[in-house]
Amino acid sequence: MLLSFLLMLAIGPVINSLRMQVWQPIIGAMSTLILSYMSMSFLLQTKDDFRFVIPYVEFARELKGGRPLILDSSALIDGRICDVVETRIIDTQMIVPSFVLKEVQDIADSSDKTRRTRGRRGLDVLSKLQSIPNAEIEVRDADDRDNVQGKGVDQKLVSLAKLIGAGIVTNDFNLNKVASVQGVDVINLNDVASALRPRYLPGDTLALKIQREGESQGQGVGYLDDGTMVVCEQAQALIGTDIEATVTSVLQSSAGRMIFARPAGVEPAGGPGDYRARHK
Repeated sequence: MLLSFLLMLAIGPVINSLRMQVWQPIIGAMSTLILSYMSMSFLLQTKDDFRFVIPYVEFARELKGGRPLILDSSALIDGRICDVVETRIIDTQMIVPSFVLKEVQDIADSSDKTRRTRGRRGLDVLSKLQSIPNAEIEVRDADDRDNVQGKGVDQKLVSLAKLIGAGIVTNDFNLNKVASVQGVDVINLNDVASALRPRYLPGDTLALKIQREGESQGQGVGYLDDGTMVVCEQAQALIGTDIEATVTSVLQSSAGRMIFARPAGVEPAGGPGDYRARHK
């Protein structure tokens, strides 16, 4: 027994050393696999915020459809973006930056009634977009999250689009030009509308308030809720009056849409006095 005990003391370290030599590669391989799994799991769960771990590095986000689209204030106020989204033509994430939302809110709080109406329309359109089942809308705090640089809203939009690889949806002619020059893709709603059937056709009637004189003699000018200018012939004497107007023609271009009309019930050769006489 004593001899066996002494023998174990003598060869024990050798056996343990052999065991360690056998298990060491296995332990090393398992450690590598476990650490790799934990690292990949951490990166996948925090990929959207990875820039906080390693500065200036950010993984591409998994987005619905193709590249995201940024909506500017004119697209929201215009309202036709809802019609486009409901057709399921757009299958991608749409982003409303915080500075665009603030611009629309400022318009909605304006003391001018026309601007206030347009601003509230923009907020209503955003709310409607968020309620569309197939639409993916993100209101993005771009100032803090992306540190967007730029003096004006248009420049911030272009900077954000370049930063996240997005396109811009607008009907602002100047923003369209600025973004295109800087290599940002733009979807101009006016260009889309010009390729489709206009909302108003000659012969259609619309409710309108004549707000000011037109450039030509006898003309009155009013605006629709989305800001579209309506030039109404033979309506200069009707300034301040709510009327029904008959559309005579529609001019659609990249710069916007303009509708020409005349008071309902008035023939081309008639005058404002005839209209008043017929509607007393």
